[in-house]
Amino acid sequence: MSIAEPLRHAKVQELVRRLDVAMAPADDAGRCRAVKQVLCDLIQPGADFLDPGFLVPTPVRYARRLLHRDPAGRYTAIVMVWDKGQGTPLHDHAGIWCVECVYQGRIRVTSFNAMGGDPERDLVQFQQEQVIHAGPGEAGALIPPFEYHVLENAQETPAITLHIYGGEMNHCHVFEPVEGGWLRKYRELSYTAA
Repeated sequence: MSIAEPLRHAKVQELVRRLDVAMAPADDAGRCRAVKQVLCDLIQPGADFLDPGFLVPTPVRYARRLLHRDPAGRYTAIVMVWDKGQGTPLHDHAGIWCVECVYQGRIRVTSFNAMGGDPERDLVQFQQEQVIHAGPGEAGALIPPFEYHVLENAQETPAITLHIYGGEMNHCHVFEPVEGGWLRKYRELSYTAA
C-alpha cells in the first residue's frame, strides 16, 4: 500500500462524514445547499482522493460507480466517468434531488424546461434554458420538478463527476423525440464495476 492510499481513504471518509452532517436540513433545498458546500470545499482543481479504479472510462458509455451508500438510505455518492464524446440523453432524476460536482476535466450541462403537458403522461415540448461548462470544484443542484437536463463530455480527455443523490437512484426517465414532442421512457440504472 502506498502512502497516497491511506490519504485517499481518509479524504473519502471525511467526505462521507460531512455528507452525513449535510443531511440535517429538513428540506431538499437545504440539503442540496449543504451538500454543494461540502463538494465545493473538498473538490478543488487537482483533487486526488478517489481510488484509481473509480476513474477508468468504459468504451461504450459513461461509467457509473457507487462510492458510498448511506446505511440510513438518505443519499448515495456516485462517481461517473465520461470518455470523449460520452453523455446522457435528455433525462430526469425520477423525483430525486441531486448535487453534481466536477472532479476532473470539464462537463457540459444543458438544462431544459418542460412545456405543454404533464411529462409523466403526455407528449411534451422542451425549451433549452441554459448551457453551463463546469470544471473541477464547480457544482450544481437539481431539485424536482426542475430536473430535465443533458450531461456531456465535449473535451478530448475523460471527465469525472461526483453525484450525490437524495436516495438510491436505480432508475430515471429519458425523453425520446417523436412526432409532435418528446416521449418519456423508463430507464433502469446499474453500476459499473470499479
